[in-house]
Amino acid sequence: MTLYYSLVFGLLVFEMVVFMSLIIPMPFTWKRKLLTFISESPVIAKLQYWIKITFVFILILFVDSVNRVYRVQLELATANKANNGAGAAAVGGIERMEIQARKFYSQRNMYLCGFTLFLSLILNRTYGMILEVLRLELENRQMKGIDKPKDGKLNESSSIGEVGRLKKELAAKDRDIETLKKQAQGLSTEYNRLGDQVSGTSDSTPKKDR
Repeated sequence: MTLYYSLVFGLLVFEMVVFMSLIIPMPFTWKRKLLTFISESPVIAKLQYWIKITFVFILILFVDSVNRVYRVQLELATANKANNGAGAAAVGGIERMEIQARKFYSQRNMYLCGFTLFLSLILNRTYGMILEVLRLELENRQMKGIDKPKDGKLNESSSIGEVGRLKKELAAKDRDIETLKKQAQGLSTEYNRLGDQVSGTSDSTPKKDR
């Protein structure tokens, strides 16, 4: 197994561990603290960003593996036709075994990348459903008086998962503001340059005598 497919396998194992940690039964307080940490931690946010980029490369590997499986299937069909038409059974058998080995490796890579991408979708959906269930459970506990919301603070049931989203939106707006500042600075510099150029041209033009 090559290095990048070994990394894909490691990511698949990591996804399995995360999935088991999400669905494993645990006390309500522990689960609330865990999901609050995941949604508000900047380290987790950066990790999610890089994992999304990694999934783009895994998608490319998946498409390439599907293409390889298709080509090996064509080669195997061609080899079978050649073996049926010719009498070289020994040579044909060795060639067919080599094609079968490449078919096995291509299918293994396709299943590995496919399951990794599929499990990522399951993780995303499961995380959203757990947040929703936790929010409803916390509202139910507050209605029963088990967990009373403190005055002057946001309801914790609505703040779980919301803080991380607001931080991402704030970071995106900060980037937009920086981009607008750079554009305004560039326009101001260009305006001053053109103004100086026009002013220098008008000063150098001799006035006509009346």
